[in-house]
Amino acid sequence: MNYIGTRGFNEHRTFSGALLDGLAPDGGLYVPQTWPTPDFDLKSASAGGYGDLTVKLLNLFGVNVLGDHAVKAAAQRTEDAFLRNGEVPLTKLDDNLWLLELYHGPTHAFKDMAMQMMAPLTDAALAQRGKKLTLVTATSGDTGAAAVRAFAGSEHVKLVVFHPLGRVSPVQRLQMTTVQADNVLNVGVEGDFDDCQRIVKALLSEPVLKQQGLISSVNSINWGRLLGQVPYYLAAAAHSGADKPEFVVPTGNFGDAFAGWVARKIGGNVGHLHAAVNRNDALNQAINNGKYVRRQATETASVSMDVQAPSNFERLVYEASGRDADVTRTLFNDFAATGDVTLPADLQAALKAEVSASTVSEETTKATIKLAYEKYGQVICPHTAVALAAALERRSDAPQIVLSTAHPAKFPAFVTEALGFEPKAPDAITDLYGLTETLTEMPADVAAAVTTVRSFIEWID
Repeated sequence: MNYIGTRGFNEHRTFSGALLDGLAPDGGLYVPQTWPTPDFDLKSASAGGYGDLTVKLLNLFGVNVLGDHAVKAAAQRTEDAFLRNGEVPLTKLDDNLWLLELYHGPTHAFKDMAMQMMAPLTDAALAQRGKKLTLVTATSGDTGAAAVRAFAGSEHVKLVVFHPLGRVSPVQRLQMTTVQADNVLNVGVEGDFDDCQRIVKALLSEPVLKQQGLISSVNSINWGRLLGQVPYYLAAAAHSGADKPEFVVPTGNFGDAFAGWVARKIGGNVGHLHAAVNRNDALNQAINNGKYVRRQATETASVSMDVQAPSNFERLVYEASGRDADVTRTLFNDFAATGDVTLPADLQAALKAEVSASTVSEETTKATIKLAYEKYGQVICPHTAVALAAALERRSDAPQIVLSTAHPAKFPAFVTEALGFEPKAPDAITDLYGLTETLTEMPADVAAAVTTVRSFIEWID
């Protein structure tokens, strides 16, 4: 299994190379050179043990270049983060409507599944090469917390996390800043998530940093991150008993939704994919109106979705265009330069055939949290509410699985406002309050980021 880039890079990387690169050298995103056909019974594997399913999928996508031990260790950590009381965390809300709880890992967010998998795989890849790696990541809250928990204390990895200052929930901030590890640097950026993401992409191609060793990212631009999210689509569909259920995904950077696309592409029992976004709706506008426009992200209760330039949209464009690297490269170069592109009509139609999208308002988000409690007895987070609202708007006789991506206690203020009582928090969250925080603040400036990261690398070396 080799990997190529969405913008034409075709020198082929193994999984290990794609994992450690993060971005392809030309700025594109890695995808498999060809989509594999499972050499095992995918239906049976999806209905079986989650760890075994994950091992089979990792091997299918070439992760076995890192050795059987690394694959099994990654699968075990993923399984530990996913299951609820030893079972697939699927809750039936109504006829043909399920909630898939993806927040049973160490930071109580769905990012744990992929991040817990990435850590042992990254360590194995670095050990093979005798190298160390600087990882940089942008986060709107949950990615950073999951990365800090997964990589803290690693002997091979130095981790720098950029989050928009004052624009993550207090719990999300504490989950990052209270972890005291010499190999972790938390940075608050005076800007929004898109500023953080722009900084990370610039750092990945910064010559000064590359001179100091390998540098990569654990954002969902990294194929290894995205791959860790594929198994739960297959497991959830199998355990629902439904034929080709629709998945409704609360969407920020579009990585989770694209993981569902991958599950469907390899022949999984996955039906239509619907991306639910908040008022930061660049993705929805692109798919439904053909205009992809970068605007300043606005703050919402579903903070992890406050994204106006979703990176993984590039992978969808590449696939919908018939894997046309020229079309993909031109579109995203123009978008980077102008922030405003019009999609060709045939490309827009192809995108709509792959994924649909809709926007959910703050008012509807709050009302849906209340409805979920009163009608279904479920306390849900704002991100989950965005997806559930979109699912209920689309309701038909077709089976639907709504992804629930974070524990409601990570967003207590908004949930309390909606319900009139505070969601019960697990000990892992309540124990954060009162701990010492370590945080570096900086402007939304690439030069400042280079200086900050370089100083950290030099200090830790």
